[in-house]
Amino acid sequence: MELFIGLLLLVVTLLIGLPVPFAFMLTTIYYIFSLNYDPSFLIPYGFSKLNNIVLLAIPLFIIAGGLMDRGGIAKRIVDFAELFVGKIKGGTGIMTVVACAIFGAITGSGAAALASLGPILIPRLAESGYSRGFASSLISSASILGLLIPPSAIMILYAWVGNQSVLAAFLSTVIPGLILAALLIIINLIYMRKREVPVVHQEAVDPSLSGFARVRRTTISAIPALLMPFLVLGGIYGGVMTPTEAAAVSALYAIPVGFLIYRKLTGRKFYETLVEAAVSTGVIMIMIFGSMLLSRIFITENLPVVLKELMLSISDNKYVLMFMINLFLIIIGMIMDDVSAVLLATPLLLPIVVGLGIDPIHFAAILGVNLGIGLLTPPAAPLLYLGGRVGKTPIAEMLGPTAIMILFAWIPTLVITTVFPQVALFLPNLILGR
Repeated sequence: MELFIGLLLLVVTLLIGLPVPFAFMLTTIYYIFSLNYDPSFLIPYGFSKLNNIVLLAIPLFIIAGGLMDRGGIAKRIVDFAELFVGKIKGGTGIMTVVACAIFGAITGSGAAALASLGPILIPRLAESGYSRGFASSLISSASILGLLIPPSAIMILYAWVGNQSVLAAFLSTVIPGLILAALLIIINLIYMRKREVPVVHQEAVDPSLSGFARVRRTTISAIPALLMPFLVLGGIYGGVMTPTEAAAVSALYAIPVGFLIYRKLTGRKFYETLVEAAVSTGVIMIMIFGSMLLSRIFITENLPVVLKELMLSISDNKYVLMFMINLFLIIIGMIMDDVSAVLLATPLLLPIVVGLGIDPIHFAAILGVNLGIGLLTPPAAPLLYLGGRVGKTPIAEMLGPTAIMILFAWIPTLVITTVFPQVALFLPNLILGR
């Protein structure tokens, strides 16, 4: 009974707005007193779990994302993507999805993609005939491709907590990410087909240039920016670098590019990036520490086994059980951010899905898509609200378009990923010989 009271306490504290690290710690304190746990049994475990080099990739990717934003790298990626689709009706929306996917292949963060690309793309979308609500909703949904197109911060955490291969977890979300991107592009094209508006867009470079000269100028300008995903992904998948080393390379590479090539990065902006990364990393580390204490208690008390037996008492059908797990993940994603959700859900649910015969790497993809839906679904919906702030758009104007994208892009992606394991397992099996 105490276990479920503690889970209820965790949910209630999150719903009333208590910061996630404090909610984790408060629940842990409740368990210490109600279940008579010795803190000396829990605290060393939490610190030992933090002593892992894999976790260094998270602050390094945060730094890389900040440097891309302030160093002008994000804008060059947008300008390059616009070359291919900017002049067709709905092309600016396609460019938005593609740019978010490229940005995600460097930083692994949806929030970083939205904060960096939003101020650039939302005005372009509005000038091309998109309503402000649809434009902000589209980039909010597309920015989450940063969680699915590797490298992904939440996949690093999932692999670390679940003791899985980081590279396999990365590869599991590639095809779901591409499916989602394709569905978002289709929704965008259908939306624009019904709008009788002229296509207007900003020129990527000097407007006096046209044709081949503009293409050449924009391409040359974008080459340093486009080298970043090649360095990161090529290094990881080529076996040259670990994800942590690739994160360090991306952060180091962004410094001379921002300072010397694009000349948008200044000493002050560099300092602000480091400060923001330090603050974000501190919050994440405290959150991880609290979640590890909770997971230690959950495992000791066999909570995953209790939950599995509870679910089996309802049904023993594999697909019904997976529906319940997906619903549980969506609810978790609705009340907390993606990092907190993966830290809480992985130790709870991974033993259950493994017991059901589901591959842990398949579950990584299911988890990633579910958390993406949660990031857009109230009451928490952190990326929905961030998109509203970035786009200066009332949330009421975003709810309709966002609901359409969830129903016709996110939910189909989740169903396909859940029902067809090879969607997640094809690339890990092909590349890693699993």
